[in-house]
Amino acid sequence: MVENSAYCTDILVQVAAANAALNSFSKELLAEHIRTCVADNIKSGNDGVIDELVTTLQKLMK
Repeated sequence: MVENSAYCTDILVQVAAANAALNSFSKELLAEHIRTCVADNIKSGNDGVIDELVTTLQKLMK
């Protein structure tokens, strides 16, 4: 769009849509990670995965 000299507002709307799609995907991936990887590790006695999850959440919330 930039190369085609699209109107700035149109580009911004497309960027916002792309960001929304990525955020939606990230939420689903995080939920699945918690349900599977994190839960399995906790059941196996690996509580260190909780610290890893906290670190990941802190990065996502910046």
